[in-house]
Amino acid sequence: MTHIRSRDAGVPPVGAEAVPDSRGLNLWRADPWAASLLSLYLPPDLLAHLAPHLDRMGALAGGRLDKLAGLADRNPPVLRHRTRRGEDAQGIDYHPAYREMERIAFADYGLAAMSHRPGVLGWPAPMPPVAKYALTYLFVQAEFGLCCPLSMTDALARTLRRFGDPALVARYLPALTAIDLDALRQGAMFMTEQGAGSDIAATAVLAEEAADGTWRLSGDKWFCSNADAGMALVLARRKGGPAGLRGVSLFLLPRELPDGAPNDYRIVRLKDKLGTKSMASGEVRLEGATAFLVGEPEAGFRQMADMVNASRLSNGMRAAGLMRRAVTEAMYVARHRIAFGQRIIEMPLMRRQLMKLVLPMEQARSMVFQAAEALRRSDAGEDGAYALLRILTPLLKFRACRDARRVTGDAMEVRGGCGYIEEWADPRLLRDSHLGSIWEGTSNIVALDVLRAAQREGSLPVLRAHVAGLLGNGAALDGALPLFDRAAALAERAQENSALARQAASALYHLTSAAAMAWEAGRLGDVERLALASAVLRHRVLPRDPLADAEEVVPDALLDRVLA
Repeated sequence: MTHIRSRDAGVPPVGAEAVPDSRGLNLWRADPWAASLLSLYLPPDLLAHLAPHLDRMGALAGGRLDKLAGLADRNPPVLRHRTRRGEDAQGIDYHPAYREMERIAFADYGLAAMSHRPGVLGWPAPMPPVAKYALTYLFVQAEFGLCCPLSMTDALARTLRRFGDPALVARYLPALTAIDLDALRQGAMFMTEQGAGSDIAATAVLAEEAADGTWRLSGDKWFCSNADAGMALVLARRKGGPAGLRGVSLFLLPRELPDGAPNDYRIVRLKDKLGTKSMASGEVRLEGATAFLVGEPEAGFRQMADMVNASRLSNGMRAAGLMRRAVTEAMYVARHRIAFGQRIIEMPLMRRQLMKLVLPMEQARSMVFQAAEALRRSDAGEDGAYALLRILTPLLKFRACRDARRVTGDAMEVRGGCGYIEEWADPRLLRDSHLGSIWEGTSNIVALDVLRAAQREGSLPVLRAHVAGLLGNGAALDGALPLFDRAAALAERAQENSALARQAASALYHLTSAAAMAWEAGRLGDVERLALASAVLRHRVLPRDPLADAEEVVPDALLDRVLA
């Protein structure tokens, strides 16, 4: 491998000049595949319209937004129980930096509204999911915590539209999709209880119907993110209803009643979390709170699953964004840090380690776009699209969120000692990355959901047909389809032996992402991206001898493109 030595390698920088700092880098322009990949997943006219907005978001994420995120992370929200006059009036105080980020996300860009209403960013129709995720993928590279309220507001609006009574939708949807902060009511979902995490059948919060047709909710919810949201979807057990999941219904809980009075629930305390410190998560006590039934009474969990699955897709997108930012930081440091007389990016072992960060990051990005396109097709009613979406979503959530924990940690190491210091983005990326594998289902739960999609929705044959279509319409990826068939057979065996669920989910994810990257490579005529797809098979699927000489991760041409 040929290396180009730094011109001034003989005179290494000293003092502050020796510490690379990427602050101000445009994260859209720093991404070598961003624009070309979006050209495959967005209509040309929409992509042209969004291009300046993507560029501006990239500049914000690498500059002003990154500063705001650091401030909000170091100054978490504070729960206030009483006014200075002694009145019982709860509220949460947020740092001004968080409020400014809310304005950028909800108002300036309309990230939570753009899939539901026309006119956002000047576009005359609701935008497809890929547009929303492309912009949020940039936003999350600076700020992760606020993306939870963004995702839940977006997902609540979707679920309410699908299952809510028309009068309920008419009353509350406009506030969920507002881009005026004074009119906006953010969304949340209150599911978790001390005895009912993933086991929804153990839900103990009670719902009792009132004479006017509304419901009164009583009990404790243990983990409520965006705790002071304007409205939340809540799972509760109907008093006198059947045991198990059939007795659990879905309710819309507004923070304020229709007459403007505060609803009868309170935030007991806020959580002191490892990450997402900018955003308020708390414990909520429902004290006869007024709520409205959403959809069929005995289908509460199935309807809530719609919101959960939308949040899981968003969770996978956020993991991909965290990895992209971690890789961008590592690349910047490696290109500008001089040690032992050369830039560290010129060192063979560093180049190999950097490519180990790039590979899962690019897999995740392709899977986000594939799942987002399946969501668009499913909402349009295309045959088979829902079954495809139903398996792509847990695959993405399971594997990308786990990969993000490793990628952010290994990227921190590239920066060295500075990477361990909270003044830099690396610790925040690492802390936030651990959320994805826990919220909206732990890794075991989500891996089992892959099997559930295969059993209940017949998703495996649909995914196989999708992968075959990608491989048939893209660049050749030798051996990929037979390997997918082996992975599908493993998934079928896992339905009888659930201990294989994680292994099967990983295999399906790796082969689907490799096929997607090969399709992208064929459409773009991009030999480097095809090499990356081949590397997925070689390094994440096929067996290797750990005692053999290590081969190059990918060809030099790809290394030079990614590491340039």
